[in-house]
Amino acid sequence: MIDFRYHLVSIVAVFLALTVGLVLGTTMLQDPLLESMRSETADLRDQSEDLRAERDEAELLNAGTDQLARATAGEVLTDRLKGVELVVVTAPGADEDVVHGLEDRVEEAGAEVAGRVLMRDALLADDGATFVDELALQVSAPRREPTGGPHDKAGAELGRALTIQQDDGEGGHEAAAALAAFEEGGLITVQGSPAAAARALLVVAPAGPAEEGAEPATTALLALTGAMHRQAGATVLAGDTEAAHEGGVIARALAENASYSTVDVAGRPAGDVVVALALAEALEGGRGAYGVGEGTSGFLPEPLPRARSGDTPSKIEADAAAKTTE
Repeated sequence: MIDFRYHLVSIVAVFLALTVGLVLGTTMLQDPLLESMRSETADLRDQSEDLRAERDEAELLNAGTDQLARATAGEVLTDRLKGVELVVVTAPGADEDVVHGLEDRVEEAGAEVAGRVLMRDALLADDGATFVDELALQVSAPRREPTGGPHDKAGAELGRALTIQQDDGEGGHEAAAALAAFEEGGLITVQGSPAAAARALLVVAPAGPAEEGAEPATTALLALTGAMHRQAGATVLAGDTEAAHEGGVIARALAENASYSTVDVAGRPAGDVVVALALAEALEGGRGAYGVGEGTSGFLPEPLPRARSGDTPSKIEADAAAKTTE
């Protein structure tokens, strides 16, 4: 008969066997395991150092590119926008420093910034679309009632109000009244004298990554930009590299094959030069997607647009004048 002593001896034997197995297993596997871990750690350390060196080189290269752009911008941009009246339209969230930098660069190319139109959040808000639609219809002339969605209509009226008029001179008064109506409605803020002043439009996108829930505002902004472009002609949508990431304004514009030009490197000295060149190309009737994001056609227009004489109308301006005389 099996007694307690037998159970005790069996249990001790089992634990002894486990202990011996663990000791033998640890002793046999310890050296190979530690050696493998040491090797992997060394590889990761080497990769980290390589990446750090690549980052440092990229930062030095970017700094050098910015320095070169500042030093050569004057020669590259001379007279590219000579005699061009420009209006800057900023989306909510546009970086003020970026806007100032872009204005300085286009003025260096010979343009005159007639004024700014600052879009307010209410213009792009999804729950304010009905009011935007009603206001657009109120400011439109009966003979040219706008079509499309609320932001298509508002963009068409803003584009007409900002564009140099080809009529008998009364258009300037109507344009100022239209902008005043949008401003009184809390949809825009007007700076300078942009009414009936633009031969080209520069639209500045929000800075930074796309925020969660920003899709309706992005859709509205693109509708407004497209409609303004159809009225004003030469139009460039400019933003930083974040705008070209998934969900960004420029990424959406490229995905929808926008009819106006885009630049996704605004805010850097070289990028601001590209924006000015893109505007010059647009005045010649060209279009491109410039920068470093997916879907761009190159970093800058090739060949470079020609310098303007100042009194020679662009292709778009000539087409508009021809339509007026028909």
